[in-house]
Amino acid sequence: MSNVSEERSVTLTIDGREVTVPEGTLIIRAAEQLGIDIPRFCDHELLKPAGACRQCLVDIPDAGNGRGFPKPQASCTIPVAAGMVVETASPSAAKAQAGVMEFLLINHPLDCPVCDKGGECPLQNQAMSHGAGETRFDGVKRTYEKPIPVSDTILLDRERCVLCQRCTRFAEEIADDPRLVLIERGARQQVGTVDGEPFDSPYSGNIIDLCPVGALTSTDYRFRARPFDLVSSDSIAEHDACGAAIRVDHRRGKVMRRVPREDAEVNQQWITDRDRFEFRYLTRDRVKMPLIRENGALRVASWPEALGLAAGGLAAGPTAVLTGGRVTLEDARAYATFARETLGTEDIDFRDTATPEETAFLHQHVRGAELVTYSDLMAADVIELVGLDPRAEAGTIDLWLIQAQRAGASIFRTFGRPPADHPNVRKIGGDRPLTSRSVILVGRDAAATPGLLDEAVAAAANASAQLAWVPRRAGDRGAVEAGCFPLPGGRDVDEIVRAATIGQLRGLVLGRVDATSELIDAATRTFTVSLETNRTDLAKVADVVLPIAAPAEKAGTFVTWEGRERPFDRVFDAGAYTDVRVLAELAKRIETAKAVSA
Repeated sequence: MSNVSEERSVTLTIDGREVTVPEGTLIIRAAEQLGIDIPRFCDHELLKPAGACRQCLVDIPDAGNGRGFPKPQASCTIPVAAGMVVETASPSAAKAQAGVMEFLLINHPLDCPVCDKGGECPLQNQAMSHGAGETRFDGVKRTYEKPIPVSDTILLDRERCVLCQRCTRFAEEIADDPRLVLIERGARQQVGTVDGEPFDSPYSGNIIDLCPVGALTSTDYRFRARPFDLVSSDSIAEHDACGAAIRVDHRRGKVMRRVPREDAEVNQQWITDRDRFEFRYLTRDRVKMPLIRENGALRVASWPEALGLAAGGLAAGPTAVLTGGRVTLEDARAYATFARETLGTEDIDFRDTATPEETAFLHQHVRGAELVTYSDLMAADVIELVGLDPRAEAGTIDLWLIQAQRAGASIFRTFGRPPADHPNVRKIGGDRPLTSRSVILVGRDAAATPGLLDEAVAAAANASAQLAWVPRRAGDRGAVEAGCFPLPGGRDVDEIVRAATIGQLRGLVLGRVDATSELIDAATRTFTVSLETNRTDLAKVADVVLPIAAPAEKAGTFVTWEGRERPFDRVFDAGAYTDVRVLAELAKRIETAKAVSA
């Protein structure tokens, strides 16, 4: 995805200042290294050069061969040359930039007071810095019906569009989903979709950020806030195990939008639509006060009353602990300590289903394993996906795989297996031999096929290839590292649910666990304490519900599929307690209850 080759260096002069950059660097990038800001709209460091908007025109009196260009050139498309001389603010360059700006504004509506891009708009800023103070245009502006839906979450205002092609290039080059295209020609050219079908890529929201003029807006954020009315906080996305860096914009304790934060080693500048749009759970059916079951129904209780009831029930007999997928590393450690030291049990698991083969795999090949990184995917010759659908489960990985494949990597997929004697059984590494540069990514579904995890381990060992486990949820790898799954002598989630159902357990502790019909049934048959943010199906059948903070409301750490720790700070204070604090208070009362009963 880079336009730069680091094989040789080139020295050139920009605005009278020398700069040395790698051969192949674009003029506009070389200028950035000197702190020179050349106006642009179509240029983006992660997209291929297009030269579509012509706003970045500069003078090149010497192209490095003693001769210059007779007219200003687009600095976003021309690579540097040794001895090149570039002038970004000469009279002819300034006139060209002002002329292009005037041309772009001919049809652009005066929507700034109502446009969502206002306050963070490159067109607005550059019109002030490089445009004229007044227009000479007295004709009729081009108009369109506005807005029109590009998808369920994105609206297009064609009057604002300057045809920079950032959105269409992203769709083709990054998302590998070229259904967003330019249609018509000449003055009627506009952004549209193939056959009018929605652009429903799982990464479609990134075109909102890429659009430099407010032509593409979010249905979720439209007309809701101005950038200067918001407080911005850095965070980490909690919906998968990729660890995407995000910025959360909020106002008065309410999240207004989430956008990507640049991290070259992880998500670059992209996030999935799930990470972008799915944050309403923070306010939907929140549990704000403890609840206890009385006469078959849940009622609001004080913290001392709820903790006392929970402690008495859990101290009465054998108890197991199940944790969910959004717990932080700190939370997971607290649950593991609570289970083993307070409750004295090895019955703890973070999974929604389990097999002995998977448990052994997690102990031997995941916990404490060496890092396999996104950069390893880019350097790989062969990438095997075993029981993993990255587009659905790990979008950031999927975007890296698209680039890795274009860089020459071969990608193969292995899912569930037919019987071993089936004539078309595919072996891992069977299509192209694995090498020490190869990477095998194992997903959660691999455990559903007996022997598939062992085959992946053997294939990696035989070829000295890298092996990594890609869970579906943000807290899963941290749960493994914290020991939130059974050690020898402990029961896994399936055994725990079965034991609770038949009366072998007296209590269950649930920490933001995804509901299954079997678990709901088990929770109704035993004393259940649920630490939860929302009124989930499991919380509704629990005996005690203790409210806890959502990820945005606390500081913590997620551990990615790589094994990379991704710490984040609290976005805002909602007054909710963390899992760690609730478990600590509960542990004190359980110890007291045990001492009294003894």
